[in-house]
Amino acid sequence: MFEKLKSWARALKRDVLAVYIAAKHPRVSWGVKVLALATAAYVFSPIDLIPDFIPIIGYLDDLILVPAALWLILRLVPAEIIAECRAEAERQFAENGPVSVWAAATVVVIWVLCGFGVWWWFIDVGGAVSTQ
Repeated sequence: MFEKLKSWARALKRDVLAVYIAAKHPRVSWGVKVLALATAAYVFSPIDLIPDFIPIIGYLDDLILVPAALWLILRLVPAEIIAECRAEAERQFAENGPVSVWAAATVVVIWVLCGFGVWWWFIDVGGAVSTQ
């Protein structure tokens, strides 16, 4: 059973890289490219948008959102393009694993903007409360 789970995880990683490669393919529509790039960036980023230490919600993105996005992308991209991209992903994994510094930076920027938004909201609410 452990080997089957390990094989499934490897196929999932390969498919994420294949989706990233498909996002750069000229025959893929721009909407699918945006979804594919966002999904791949999120998966390969060393930082989660929702940290895993948050009970239940921290794992929802990894267990539900990422596989759902992959499923949708794999259905929207033509099968022959996915086959090419999977072969290229296997080749790249054989040489070296994927690294995405830009994806990590994007997630950090999102967290900073969310933090700033929460801070701004508290200042605005605090100002409204103190003026009454």
